[in-house]
Amino acid sequence: MYRRDLVVRTRGRSFTELTPLVSEVIAAAQVQEGMCHVFVPHTSASLLFGENADPSVRGDLERFMERLVPDGDPAYEHDAEGPDDMPAHIRTVLTQSSAMLPVSRGRPGLGTWQGLYLWEHRHAPHERHVVISVW
Repeated sequence: MYRRDLVVRTRGRSFTELTPLVSEVIAAAQVQEGMCHVFVPHTSASLLFGENADPSVRGDLERFMERLVPDGDPAYEHDAEGPDDMPAHIRTVLTQSSAMLPVSRGRPGLGTWQGLYLWEHRHAPHERHVVISVW
């Protein structure tokens, strides 16, 4: 098994494509056929497999999530770090903190229009840890 721990700097609430980083780690692992696990050990950021050709898809996802989990809802008790604190936690619970993908011919086995994204749920930029394991 091969593992790499990385730090990814986000711009605040947005998507950061991880596909190139995952491709680099798979290449370094020298695994031709196998599996890759990606994990973000955070409670206010998550992972998403999604459309990588048209950025409007990610914009639509963000607008959907804004309606589903609005910032500053007075029903939230937890707001220690501001009005986006509890919504960020809920967004993470509704999405995923880890992702598995196949390794095929030494590359991520993703679909034609798929990419793997880190979805930052806080408004402020953060340094997020990403753990990538390949076997």
